[in-house]
Amino acid sequence: MPANETAPPAKKKGRRARLIVLVLVLALVAGLGYGAYWSVDGVRASFPQTTGQLKVPGLTGTVEVKRDARGIPQLYADSDDDLFRAQGFVHAQDRFWEMDVRRHMTSGRLSEMFGSGQVETDAFLRTLGWRQVAQAEFDTKLSPETKKYLQAYADGVNAYLKGKSGKDLSVEHAALKLSDDYRPEQWSPVDSVAWLKAMAWDLRGNMQDEIDRALMATKLSQAQIDELYPPYPFDRNKPIVEGGKVDGGKYTPQGGAAGGGTGTGTGSGSGNAVGTQTVTPTGTGAGTGLADNATAQGATVGLRTQLTALSDTLDKIPAILGPNGSGIGSNSWVISGKYTTTGKPLLANDPHLSPQLPSVWYQMGLHCRTASAQCQYDVAGYTFSGMPGVVIGHNADIAWGMTNLGADVTDLYLEQVKPEGYVYDNRVLPFTTREEVIKVAGGASKKITVRTTNNGPLVSDRSEELGTVGTRAPVASAAPDRGDGYAVALRWTALDPGKTMDAVFKLNRAKDFPSFRAAAAEFDVPSQNLIYADNKGASGNIGYQAPGRIPVRGQGDGRMPTPGWDSKYAWKGGKDGNTGYIPQNEMPWDSNPSRGYIVTANQAVVETGTGAGKYPYLLTTDWGYGARSQRINDLIEAKIKDGGRISTDDMRTMQMDNSSEIAALLTPMLSKIEISDPGVRAAQKLLDGWNYTQESDSAAAAYFNAVWRNILKLSFGDKMPKELRLEGSCMNVLGNGTGPADDLAKTVRECGTRDADSAQPDGGDRWFEVVRRLVKDEKSPWWSAPAKGLNKPATTTRDQLFARAMADARWELTAKLGKDQSTWSWGRLHQLTLKNQTIGTEGPGFMQWLLNRGPWNLGGGEATVNATGWNASSGYGVTWVPSMRMVVNLNELDKSRWINLTGASGHAYNAHYTDQTTMWAKGELLEWPFGKDAVEKATVDTLTLTPEGS
Repeated sequence: MPANETAPPAKKKGRRARLIVLVLVLALVAGLGYGAYWSVDGVRASFPQTTGQLKVPGLTGTVEVKRDARGIPQLYADSDDDLFRAQGFVHAQDRFWEMDVRRHMTSGRLSEMFGSGQVETDAFLRTLGWRQVAQAEFDTKLSPETKKYLQAYADGVNAYLKGKSGKDLSVEHAALKLSDDYRPEQWSPVDSVAWLKAMAWDLRGNMQDEIDRALMATKLSQAQIDELYPPYPFDRNKPIVEGGKVDGGKYTPQGGAAGGGTGTGTGSGSGNAVGTQTVTPTGTGAGTGLADNATAQGATVGLRTQLTALSDTLDKIPAILGPNGSGIGSNSWVISGKYTTTGKPLLANDPHLSPQLPSVWYQMGLHCRTASAQCQYDVAGYTFSGMPGVVIGHNADIAWGMTNLGADVTDLYLEQVKPEGYVYDNRVLPFTTREEVIKVAGGASKKITVRTTNNGPLVSDRSEELGTVGTRAPVASAAPDRGDGYAVALRWTALDPGKTMDAVFKLNRAKDFPSFRAAAAEFDVPSQNLIYADNKGASGNIGYQAPGRIPVRGQGDGRMPTPGWDSKYAWKGGKDGNTGYIPQNEMPWDSNPSRGYIVTANQAVVETGTGAGKYPYLLTTDWGYGARSQRINDLIEAKIKDGGRISTDDMRTMQMDNSSEIAALLTPMLSKIEISDPGVRAAQKLLDGWNYTQESDSAAAAYFNAVWRNILKLSFGDKMPKELRLEGSCMNVLGNGTGPADDLAKTVRECGTRDADSAQPDGGDRWFEVVRRLVKDEKSPWWSAPAKGLNKPATTTRDQLFARAMADARWELTAKLGKDQSTWSWGRLHQLTLKNQTIGTEGPGFMQWLLNRGPWNLGGGEATVNATGWNASSGYGVTWVPSMRMVVNLNELDKSRWINLTGASGHAYNAHYTDQTTMWAKGELLEWPFGKDAVEKATVDTLTLTPEGS
């Protein structure tokens, strides 16, 4: 059913949004006649034809599109070109609105669709230049074969668009057409390539952490910041690859060799500086680019203002794959056939991404009727609408999955700028500039100038708030158009043209581990953990490869913004020359480890540092902390102990594991605290005998998570600078003496500014590790909290703060769920509402009602294997989810299983709009037919695409 209309008020989106509202209101008041037209002609008219025949220009032979009861298509053709042309046609049938929005976003042209409210977003994306990089990739990097496939795909999309008006494409296009006569343009191959930049942006690693640490430095000491970013616990949570070494220009794995050690701290890596680097000018006087009165304080204050505004801008950029604050995770693991009930490997994958409607994934099979040089594909899995090929899945020989490696592939550089350019090694260099014109629906176009240094584009130019930096940074030079002395540049691997699109097609055709690794070598961005399984030999093979461009730095370790004016902090070359990236031959990999399984869940890939068994390059210092990965390791070990074997259903059960690591740590402590208030004591008793699993119907899980949220708020949240606290969360603080209206003796009202998805503390497994280390110190300063009214006394110890958090949680849940604890449940707090992107998110209420679905009450939680994430600073609502789940059976591929978050269709009220969601919420999986007979048996609709003139 449609979502209930209790969503936050829609933001203003300029003239177009107002016109949509006006048109829809007129439609409603016009009476039954026009209302009936809207519901039938405006909604159902865009449903695709799925039976019979359709002529498609450019086809050389017929293509069959066989859809099962869930509308999932399997395509059969006699040539590669026909196969990908048909894929473009079918994607457009079900998902063209999604595709159209994506290409406008990746090219910085959302304002053409949605008006002036998107100008700031477009300006930032134009500054990054995703479209220009995608064009350069297509022109100079991709193979002729890949270009041919991309063109065939684009031709298929355009064949579908031919002759169609807005209402024939989607209800969203119908709404746009009614307001401004918007008509979609032709699809191009570069539209597909540019989507890879959006993927890379959302999976870019630690950029938000880099900003947050710099902003924390305005209120916290370096020692305190280090406590909030502890080193990875190698002594407790295993990395992906254990052992191995780099020697002679190659990485060599060492099976199941023990990793050992207790972690490398924040300064580990290949000779990089420790993570306490602060940004200071290189000196004063002639030649430095700064006037004599330039100071380290000026640079620091300027940086704070720049990063605050940049963080606000990042919050407004559409996060297609997931929110920036919690980080994006995923699970994947693969079990050798010697430990499975099937005798061949089992491979599981569930990427954790932002919930959206339709799902970011589209299930599909691409099959050549007969394998030949002209038709090379027999593959099925999860695709991206708007891009040819299969991203995650299997072919007849191998299966593969992906999780985010989390490598640090971005650096922020504080630049010293002057009217004539920027400072670099005591010289002033001219900016590289380009003009961009942003067209605005219903309004005047806006022109921007993009300035670029040798470290990258000046992202700080895109904030209107940065004009105040000059008044805070005491420099005497004339002010440039932004920043008044300082600016922030972004260095990012995805801004260099690459060959990831080539890698996708090579993965789809790979037959064995060597060809899989060869494909992975071209997977430049985003950097992913790639797991592998095949059906060769007696029990098959399993493997892992870490691909991607990962920078080798000079000085600095990427934890904090660094001085852009000093070449010592630039990215340097690897051992194979001045490429600036770790050589692919030296990236970690593994094959058939003796333990019999491989787990990747965003934990450390390998232990870095010097010495035996340690990796000499720094990949990042901001891994996930291993709560999910170690739980999966433990579940596998428990199952295979004493000769046990793992089945396909065991893999599914593991995917739905709801066990909470932080609950197991804290609940025994919470249960022992003496509570005098009867209401709070009654809530405390919910924890007695609880097994720490976060089932949807669990009252104990609801109460524990509320306690956890309040512990974080009291101990950390109220100590954060306002730039990291939730927008609208206000508190009285002592004045800091920086302005004429306040001083150290006065209190001022200070309100948070951070978006709900990225506010801190978010409660993820980094915070698990922070609290794990602190609970041993019952009198840590972090346990102090000021009094608040008569009923909330000041705290100075751990147990005092825990008791106060338990009381706050009791009354919070009373307000949210009622006085009767027997009615409490985690699922009532932890709800998923699926929102159609753009109009369904911020459009008129009627359109939200038409396009959105939910809510669903979910189990799971932050950093559990069933990772239904939520941000503890902003509430309990679900912010990211297992966006799909799959289990591949390499012994009998037709017995593999899969599920999508939503459904195949992007059309509201189509039978396949959300027909997989309830099953997904329950942890159920669908049959996944692959062989011709299995597909035929599952087929309920067949559409034949024929050449023109046939």
